[in-house]
Amino acid sequence: MITLIRTRTLDDLRTDLANREADARAARAKGEQHERERDLATAASTRAGVTVEELRAALTRATQAAARLEGELEALRAQSLLDTEDRQALRTLLRTTRKQNSRAERVYVLFHHGRLHSVHPTAEAAEIAAEAEGAPRSNWTTHTPGAAMPPACEVTWRVQPLPFGTTTP
Repeated sequence: MITLIRTRTLDDLRTDLANREADARAARAKGEQHERERDLATAASTRAGVTVEELRAALTRATQAAARLEGELEALRAQSLLDTEDRQALRTLLRTTRKQNSRAERVYVLFHHGRLHSVHPTAEAAEIAAEAEGAPRSNWTTHTPGAAMPPACEVTWRVQPLPFGTTTP
């Protein structure tokens, strides 16, 4: 059987075939483009996942560093407060010492077996310090300025007045 096709129908079929082939080529090109975009998106997603993990690790490190620095800051604040208190106490002591020094002409030095033990503003304060160390309350030896000093080994506790803050004329 021979089929007779009209020329116009044949031209229409050929045109339709050419259009369908062009559509198929365009669809394949579009599919390839979508595959390339999918591959790029997959690579970008992988890079984004790695970046997220790196950022999480950096955030953890930064949080730990911030906590450590907060602890150090608290310690420094406490130390600063202590330093301020110490400075205030030193100022008070200095003020008191200056007041006492401006009035005192002599100090009383406490010796134990001839060795310097402590320095006091009054003889009574020196005696109280010696008694606190276990010295008896009686038989004190007080050195008189200008008199000969007994040997140190003969005297357990001795209070000796010394001039303080004198100036030469």
